Amino acid sequence: MSRQPIGVFGGTFDPIHFGHLRTGFELWQELRLTELRWMPTGNPGHREPPIADAGLRLAMVRAAVADQPGFVVDDREVRRSGVSYSVDTLTELRSEFPDRSLCLVLGMDAFLGLPGWHRWRELFELAHIVVAHRPGWKAPTTGPLGELMVDRGTGGVRDLHAAPAGRIYVHAVTQLEISSTDLRNIITSGRDPRFLVPDAVREIIIETGCYARARR
Repeated sequence: MSRQPIGVFGGTFDPIHFGHLRTGFELWQELRLTELRWMPTGNPGHREPPIADAGLRLAMVRAAVADQPGFVVDDREVRRSGVSYSVDTLTELRSEFPDRSLCLVLGMDAFLGLPGWHRWRELFELAHIVVAHRPGWKAPTTGPLGELMVDRGTGGVRDLHAAPAGRIYVHAVTQLEISSTDLRNIITSGRDPRFLVPDAVREIIIETGCYARARR
């Protein structure tokens, strides 16, 4: 049975920007994913609440990826009541795709914080972990993550296709120096986010004023 991988790219996307989109596109190509699921977080359990409400962030993600084949928006965490945990999301996906490879995409900062996540060791029973990082970044060699890199690390994309879960794959992506925090500050200061976000996302931000009075 085919295990053509499904990618899962979660985040608050507050707002989504070209840094997110370029990372997702490069991984979609590199990993030969059948689809990349963009999954806005509803109520994140391990960070401060987002500024824009869940419905607006979902709308911005839909607008951002609408024209790219292979990109799919998954709204299950937005619809879920209570705190959103990745282990719950992956458990649901695993029940829907019992034999398919699942690849959870994490940035390097999220990966380094993984031991603080809810039931984090169970993630490897449900999916592969794909770490998107800046060129030159060195993976941990000590501590629990260093041990996992020894036990589960792989440099081969084919390993992600050969099994449904359990490996760690680290991949350097083009680094665009854009952050959602900086974007919100740009907007709050009255400057235009043009060329940092897709035009359709910019229109939503301007029309709703969702970041007009928020500074973080």
